[in-house]
Amino acid sequence: MTAFKPSKILGTAALASLLIALPALGQDAEIVEEAVTETLSEGVSADVVFILNSFIMILGGILVMWMAAGFSMLEAGLVRKKNVSMQLVKNVGLFSLAAIAYYLIGYNLMYPLGNWTIGSDETGGYVGAFGIAILEAVGITADGADDFGYAATSSDFFFQVMFCATTASIVSGTLAERIKLVPFMIFVFVLTAFIYPIQASWKWGGGFLDAMGFLDFAGSTVVHSVGGWAALAGAILLGARAGKFNPDGTVNPMPGSNMALATLGTFILWMGWFGFNGASQLAMGSVGDVADVGRIMANTNAGAAGGALAAMILTTMIYKKTDLTFVLNGALAGLVAVTAEPLTPGLGTAAIIGAVGGVIVVVTVPLLDKLKIDDVVGAIPVHLFAGIWGTIAVIFTNPDANLGAQLLSIVVVGVFVFVASFIVWAILKATMGLRPSEDDEALGLDKAEIGVEAYPEF
Repeated sequence: MTAFKPSKILGTAALASLLIALPALGQDAEIVEEAVTETLSEGVSADVVFILNSFIMILGGILVMWMAAGFSMLEAGLVRKKNVSMQLVKNVGLFSLAAIAYYLIGYNLMYPLGNWTIGSDETGGYVGAFGIAILEAVGITADGADDFGYAATSSDFFFQVMFCATTASIVSGTLAERIKLVPFMIFVFVLTAFIYPIQASWKWGGGFLDAMGFLDFAGSTVVHSVGGWAALAGAILLGARAGKFNPDGTVNPMPGSNMALATLGTFILWMGWFGFNGASQLAMGSVGDVADVGRIMANTNAGAAGGALAAMILTTMIYKKTDLTFVLNGALAGLVAVTAEPLTPGLGTAAIIGAVGGVIVVVTVPLLDKLKIDDVVGAIPVHLFAGIWGTIAVIFTNPDANLGAQLLSIVVVGVFVFVASFIVWAILKATMGLRPSEDDEALGLDKAEIGVEAYPEF
């Protein structure tokens, strides 16, 4: 790549200001390439476009990685004191394992057609041995998968691996307090190496759902619902925490250990979501792109605010008190809901979409209790149910959306992920077992499995 001078940047910036706003790009590599070609035809330097497009994915990846801290703090606050260290270990472990599994296998499964497949060691340097073997098995050679023309392969890999890890984080909170570490980590490997990348390839890898017209800008279905389906399958097979439900169906409350940590985790996730959605534009090489990124971030914020306020109002009306945990999950549900299409709504519409997500949380948490499905942090209502709503809501603001394609894609992804996850969980349950002993569960997994108590004075 040739060097460039500041004056060249100023000149290209002036040329870029003449560009009209580009359409919503989302995680679609083909559209990004077309947009870059259009930008270059207007005289903008290829170096500048390449740098700015790579930078937005690097910055977005950093923000999405920060969401791992958000999940950790949220879960640490919503579990009981005796299980806090276990949740922290799970979150550090799943993030690290997801990074390796996605490198070895997942990334090449997700982008198998050449456009976004990691290049050879000479070009991209990110092909793992298993990934090469899988590519060659389907007739694709690693040498034929070169660096992108519009951004660095490494920046895309960095951005995408954070999405993969986020999916696994969703599962962790639902199954808290009554799952052993080793089977959980084995499931995370399968989820991040195979289940998530395969279904993501159907949309973001240019697969059949994408060809059908399915729209999911940043992953209400591709990421969040996938984590929710995997968590639901695990929760059904794992069962509820000891003492959670009485024989008559009534619920025994199990308050979390630290609402301050849970609130901090929510705000960290809220902040990280600006990278999750904003950087999914995948381009920042023109005035139109930058304007779109700003619009996406503003709508993302509005969705979270709408979800939090809706949950606050509804819980006050129903329970005569404002439940903080519902408010926190309402904000997160608003974020999930607006993720499928954060560009085309106006601010008011984005807030309404998020508000419906907040309402969904308040309504479905008691529904899960009636079904005796124990979701410790409320991840299934937040990520699965609000993710389904957000995917459907695309039709209200994006004229290119088709309700049939959206609904069919929700079903296809849901059936695949739930069945695949259920099989993996069932195999783990039959072979090594999922739950600790009753004594260990009563003692707390911090002592029983981790050996480090988060709150030893208690």
